[in-house]
Amino acid sequence: MEKAERADIEARLGYRFRDERLLETCFTHASYAGLYGTESNERLEFLGDALLGFLVAERLYGEGGASEGEMTSRRIRLVSARPLEAAVRAAGLERYLRTADGITGKKAISSLFEALVAGIYLDGGMDCARAFAEKHLSPGRGAERNYKGELQEFLQGVHLPLAEYSVVARTGAAHAPHFTVRASGGGMSAEGEGESVREAEKRAAKRLLCALRAKGEEHIEF
Repeated sequence: MEKAERADIEARLGYRFRDERLLETCFTHASYAGLYGTESNERLEFLGDALLGFLVAERLYGEGGASEGEMTSRRIRLVSARPLEAAVRAAGLERYLRTADGITGKKAISSLFEALVAGIYLDGGMDCARAFAEKHLSPGRGAERNYKGELQEFLQGVHLPLAEYSVVARTGAAHAPHFTVRASGGGMSAEGEGESVREAEKRAAKRLLCALRAKGEEHIEF
């Protein structure tokens, strides 16, 4: 790794590595390692996955107020591939990932974030890894809330059947349709609209979840 590359990477990371070889390993994809006979970042990815899960769980617990189910849902969303990939791209780090063909896929980019968490932990300790994760992957950044998943968890938590969805209307031109979807569960229903069925389902789920929570678990009809 060239000196200028390393300096730019560390500036983007907000962390300076003491072990240059460890930094290089973080950015070495298995395809590159197999081609040139060097160590890949797969072992770091394994460790980083566990560390990141802990760090996010620690942060969510420290915020207080949320139930176990809510914290679990948020942790899963925050450490999933999409927000990790978004964090790497936001920092402009994907360009330095070394692959055999020079192509960086989404999985390789999201795995890079996990490898970096592990690399920083091994190089500088847990506090440094925590600071990196909080800087680049804050609980309010990156992941879109999964209201359909939250709704199902809520209903399961009070031992009710899972929510059901039905398209109640489709309007607009063929090239620009508009859908209305009804979500039903817990003895209540709510509707959502969107330019796709998926978008309408998410909005319906959000409204139904809000209504159920406002009503209170003890008042839900069985």
